Order: sequence, then C-alpha cells, then structure tokens
Amino acid sequence: MDTMKNIAVNACLTRVSGLFRLIFLAVASVALAACSVLPKPPERADVYDFGPGSATAAAAPAQAQALPPLALADVEATGLPEASSALLYRLAYANAQQLQPYTQARWSQPPAILVQQALREQLGQGRAVLSGDDGLAMLADRARMPTVLRVQLEEFSQVFESPQRSHGLLRLRALLADNSARGEVLVAQRLFVVQRPASTPDAAGGARALAEAAAQAAQELADWVQRSGR
Repeated sequence: MDTMKNIAVNACLTRVSGLFRLIFLAVASVALAACSVLPKPPERADVYDFGPGSATAAAAPAQAQALPPLALADVEATGLPEASSALLYRLAYANAQQLQPYTQARWSQPPAILVQQALREQLGQGRAVLSGDDGLAMLADRARMPTVLRVQLEEFSQVFESPQRSHGLLRLRALLADNSARGEVLVAQRLFVVQRPASTPDAAGGARALAEAAAQAAQELADWVQRSGR
C-alpha cells in the first residue's frame, strides 16, 4: 500500500515540477520577446573640430610683436543655420541648392566659432589680437584704437561632385575698418573662397577638408590684412 502511495506522490511531484518548468520557460520567452522590441539607444554622433592647432602658435608670444594690435569681432554665420553645430553637405550632382546635415556627425562647436579660433591663432602669430571690452582695456594707449576685422562666414560645407568625389568649401567675407571719432571707416574688404579635396566621401573626409580650408583661409586673410598696412 505504501509503495502505491509513494508512486502516486512521485508522479504528482513530477507533474508539478514539469508544470513549473513550463511556466518558467513561458515567462522567460515573454521577457526575451519584450526585450527584443524595446527601442535601442541612439548611436552617439561623431564629433569633429579643427585639431590641436599648429605647433608654431605656441611659440608666438616669444616672437617680436612688430605688427599693431588688431580687434577681431565675432565671426557671423550669415549663410549657415544660427548656432548650429551640424556638419553640412551638398549633393551637387543631384541638387546643389539643398544643404543637408549629417545625422551621425557634428562639429564640437558652431562653425563660426571654430573659424574664429583658426583666425585668432593665425593672426596671433605676429600681433596681439583683441576682442571685446576686456581686450581693448588692455591697450596702453587708448587714444588710438586698433583696426577692426569683421568676418562673415557664408559657406562651410562638403560638396559632392559625385557619390565618390567631394571637397570642403569655405566662403567668407572680410572687412577692415579703422576707428575714428565718427565711427568706423572702411579700409578694405575682400571675399575669400577656398576649396580643399576630401580624402574620403564621408563625414570624416569632409571634416578634414573643411579644417584644411579654414587653415588656408586664415593664412590668406592674415597676409591680406598685413598687405593692407594694418
């Protein structure tokens, strides 16, 4: 009799154990299915800047500051979305008038700020570059205010001639003005257009080409300021 009871109990325990196992597998399947439909976290965008800067800039303070001080106004982005750090491109072979942003790439700061930093670095290798009231307050002689350089960034994008070939395009307008009792007096103005080929047809290649274009434009602009006698 006891043997029959033991057999019945063991059979019951086996059924209960199998039932729990099925319930566990069902719950685990539901949990895995729920995990598979959860939204994935967005991919982190690649962030670019113009690099660590030139090695010659570090030696600039030791150089003879033969050129007069220059006041550099904030660079204005007249042809770009305001305060945007998007890395922009154009498909010239499809629609050159459409400016598009890379979805997974951006600049570390708005391009106008990066271009201003490049200009300050280049100009500062041969003179004092001032900005704002704090910079002007450092002048020993306030009777003669420095010449003002104003820059407008009109284009800063990667232009694709074909799906596999592109270049970085920078266009900026510069204006030199002397300070006088009546306000600023125009000295000279010029449009700078610089193109640099992109090594790869992607955001990385475009960012590199645009950084090179900014460095070249800064050099050309510094030479122009000096030729203007300022």
